[in-house]
Amino acid sequence: MRLGGTVCCGNPAEWEQKLVESGFRAVTAPFTCDTPRDEIERLRRICEKHDVVIAEAGVWRNPFDPAEGPANLDYAIRQLRLADEQDIPCCVNIAGTDSTAGWDAADPGNFTEEMYQRLITAVRKIIDSANPKKAFFCLEPMPWMIPDSPDVYLQLMRDVNREQFAVHMDFVNMINCPRRFLDAEGFVEECFSKLSPYIRSTHLKDSRMDPMELTTVLHECSPGEGCLDFVRILRIIDRYLPADAPVLLEHMTTFEEYRRAYEYVAVKAAEADVAI
Repeated sequence: MRLGGTVCCGNPAEWEQKLVESGFRAVTAPFTCDTPRDEIERLRRICEKHDVVIAEAGVWRNPFDPAEGPANLDYAIRQLRLADEQDIPCCVNIAGTDSTAGWDAADPGNFTEEMYQRLITAVRKIIDSANPKKAFFCLEPMPWMIPDSPDVYLQLMRDVNREQFAVHMDFVNMINCPRRFLDAEGFVEECFSKLSPYIRSTHLKDSRMDPMELTTVLHECSPGEGCLDFVRILRIIDRYLPADAPVLLEHMTTFEEYRRAYEYVAVKAAEADVAI
């Protein structure tokens, strides 16, 4: 697998330095559709120079926001076009919500039939408007949004019914109850066994639960800071995905945190006899 993450820095020269220091072989796009074209090309050449693939272009805007929804939907279309132009395999967003609590809020409306149909319509509009030939639009699973399980993702793919709609894998986001947490590696196996033909990018992180709390609280955390068996998980990923599939660490806030997570996963990959 191509293990990587996000490199955040200032100008392209500084970004290149941090990229080399990271050891990453896959990254999230360091540019957007609003980035000047000459800067995009410079960053692309840096990636090619160091044999690094740009695995995904993020949208991270709510298409159902009461005020900004149309503009956010337009941004998603432009991001998918950018991904297609730049040979980025995955353009990813979360489903979104019309809750006033925030763009990624846990809201009862997220699971209504009305919201499900709105989501289908929005995904179709993004794909049909961008008309990508190589890139795929994907939805990152969330604990409290569609899709929240492998079977729900498969049904959503059937209902959207667009060839360029595929899967963004984030199994930790779907470990949203004690049953899945307590058999996490079995659940990860289920995720990849059902969805691997459609996966275009994968996020890698850890999960932990306080067993002394009677009310379930699950925490996402960096690899090595939770309870997941990364030897088993890396073997599952290696078995189901191509050898050069991008697998991205995420949600660390500093370069040092990314390096620590990368080194932990590298050690576990060696134990698992999985090449990164």
